Amino acid sequence: MQQTTIELARRPLPVGRPNALAFAHGAAWVGSWETDCVYALDPQAWTIRTEFAAPGRPYGIAPVGDDLRVVVGGFGEDDDRYFYRLVPAGGFDAGSQTACPDLTGSHLAVKGDALYLGQMHNRRILELALDGTIRRAIPLPTRCAGFTFGPDGRFYMISADDEFENLQFGRLDLAQSAPQFEAIGALPDEARGLAHDGTHWFTCLRDLNEIAHWTF
Repeated sequence: MQQTTIELARRPLPVGRPNALAFAHGAAWVGSWETDCVYALDPQAWTIRTEFAAPGRPYGIAPVGDDLRVVVGGFGEDDDRYFYRLVPAGGFDAGSQTACPDLTGSHLAVKGDALYLGQMHNRRILELALDGTIRRAIPLPTRCAGFTFGPDGRFYMISADDEFENLQFGRLDLAQSAPQFEAIGALPDEARGLAHDGTHWFTCLRDLNEIAHWTF
């Protein structure tokens, strides 16, 4: 497939080192590695509506029903990772802590009754039931800087090489046992997290404290 030149529109974010990103419940949800907080932002003005202190570093966010599921790390010497429930009206539910498989994971997406958890160091994506039970493991052909499902129902991902450079936006066919990455266009090396608001694709430019969006 011939690659597309992606024209990014960028603007500053009011949060530092943004990494996790999702659109849900009329807000853009952004996890910050500078403050270890999750923010509900106005998706037009990109101003802060609400701030929630996370139990650790937020790695991934996805909407599940009326709430959100957040992958949180920074526990112990090995940076163990856990799922937490985030209630938009009240914040993190401490009693919802559930260990990620192998205590690792980062980016998160949801489709129907399934969660998709990226495990970059294991070079795989896990398809999980909502209770965390593993349904299957999907090997990754590259490293991953974010993923989500598009409005067409297909799975989109930001790939990276072993040095976490040469980032590309593209697709994976999760119906295959060993899917290959189909590149669509290049993204900046700072890109982390991937989301779609119904019109545009979005990623955080983490080390620039910016949000970028595009169409193709």
